[in-house]
Amino acid sequence: MTEPDAPTPFRLAYVPGVTPSKWVRIWGERHPDVRLELVVTTAADAPTLLRDGLADAGLVRLPIDSGGLSVIALYEETPVVVVPKDHVVTAADAVSTADLEGEIVLHPLDDALDWQSLPGTPAAQRPATTADAIELVAAGIGVLVLPQSLARLHHRKDLTYRTVTDAPESPVALAWPQDATTDRVEEFVGIVRGRSVNSSRGRDAQEPAPKRTASQKAAAKQAARVKAGKNPTPRNTKGGKPAKRGRR
Repeated sequence: MTEPDAPTPFRLAYVPGVTPSKWVRIWGERHPDVRLELVVTTAADAPTLLRDGLADAGLVRLPIDSGGLSVIALYEETPVVVVPKDHVVTAADAVSTADLEGEIVLHPLDDALDWQSLPGTPAAQRPATTADAIELVAAGIGVLVLPQSLARLHHRKDLTYRTVTDAPESPVALAWPQDATTDRVEEFVGIVRGRSVNSSRGRDAQEPAPKRTASQKAAAKQAARVKAGKNPTPRNTKGGKPAKRGRR
């Protein structure tokens, strides 16, 4: 006798720095029969990967080309500047972009921040990747502003970072193909939005019971009293007041 085929996995793409572990754990608790498969992608490739159906949903950084995609914002990441540990900015807990004047600020081609105006002095060439820019910071070539999660991802013992109070934040969102809003996708949307298992809005979720009217509530209450042996006090037919009991 052949065993039934295992359900196809739910494929979740995510970009560097984003940590889906909490949501993966909750998915495993609620859907132990459906494996969640993680797909690592770059911020630039994420929209195409989703439109091509190579993942059911993805955790992406905004802004993106959202054509053909449904997108819901989740949270915004704090921007930080990565510097050598002996850099002057480490004397403060936080800095502004004005504090970076005179600094060579690296701007990698995969920069995750949506700058209106870059701070500091641009480097002669743009590093290809954030990882390359981190190496240049370690070499004393310049400094790098990026989302905090990416600073943690590329942590080095000889580098540290400080919050940049007026740099653009990095919004993280959940995206999926508009024409593939499946039950699984809606269930995962509920998970990332913090809905409990009983409040899931997926298509398989049960509709809430309709509210009872006042008369229905009164009838149910009276029925419960009768069942418990607490019969209503009889009333007389004239004044409508409770009948007086005779003395024994």
